[in-house]
Amino acid sequence: MSGLILAGMLAGCSSTADLATYPSVYGQKPAATQQMSNEEAVNMQERLTALSAQRRSGAISEEEYQRRLKELQLLAEQHGADALKQIEN
Repeated sequence: MSGLILAGMLAGCSSTADLATYPSVYGQKPAATQQMSNEEAVNMQERLTALSAQRRSGAISEEEYQRRLKELQLLAEQHGADALKQIEN
């Protein structure tokens, strides 16, 4: 029964509707802000790996490691808010 109702409703649909008035949900949308490049991601990974290696080897003190780690964590926390400000302006 419900199949007949659905078929009747679909039969009334027109495939010649003006699709320009409807938003498209298909395709690639542009990014709101510039995305991190592969080179930037590799650079960041190398920095973090180097910091960890310096800590393990004793090349930097625990205090210096914690200072640098806090700096990177602060950057991570503020990045979202900073990016949002750029988008809104």
